[in-house]
Amino acid sequence: MSIDVRRARDRSHTRIDWLDSWHSFSFGPHYDPANTQHGLLVVSNDDVIVPGAGFPTHPHRDMEIVTWVLDGELEHRDSTGTVGRIYPGLAQRMSAGRGITHSEVNASPVNPLHLVQMWVLPDTGGIEPGYEQRDVSAELDAGELVVVASGRDHDGGVHLHQRDAVLRAGRLGPAARVTVPDAPHVHVYVARGDATLDGAGDLTTGGLGTGDAARLSSAGTPGLTAGATGAEVLIWETA
Repeated sequence: MSIDVRRARDRSHTRIDWLDSWHSFSFGPHYDPANTQHGLLVVSNDDVIVPGAGFPTHPHRDMEIVTWVLDGELEHRDSTGTVGRIYPGLAQRMSAGRGITHSEVNASPVNPLHLVQMWVLPDTGGIEPGYEQRDVSAELDAGELVVVASGRDHDGGVHLHQRDAVLRAGRLGPAARVTVPDAPHVHVYVARGDATLDGAGDLTTGGLGTGDAARLSSAGTPGLTAGATGAEVLIWETA
């Protein structure tokens, strides 16, 4: 049983003219053999993209990629012919399978785009590439944790080709409290706001602020309480 708090300031950082990206795990040239994944989660990038810019067409293979937009709108195009617009409250999953190419661009010519993109390993390689999106805004408005992507039989979210992975999101109001699910590996990410996680200290001694994460290993079901201004959180549970 353990809770390992990772601070926003300690993440690796990519800053170029159109992209400001913070990496929770090893990514691209930022390689640390001790920080390649937590459970099945191998990428969690917090990106801000300037207006009209984005990632040109590039390939992926055998990865389940989930994108969660915080502010703005992302235009997605891929080699299956899919064109999608991803906005706050829309769960999106791309299965790279045996091979896919895609581009991701800030759809606005005037406003920045803020998103978190997360990758998990699939349970089966070489599947047919695919794309799915589903609006979960109404569920999020209830202020509870909402399943937005799952490899199990959860209703409401997009389907993951990984039976041992579930992503929940929560837009928590001030002082709202939720229960973190129990799993061998749980990754709690505070996308904005702040929160107190039982067992990780209070906000004055080590609670979770914007960009902070907690990596739980067989830690049971601790409570998570939003701070005075609320919090938006992303919680992965994996084997």
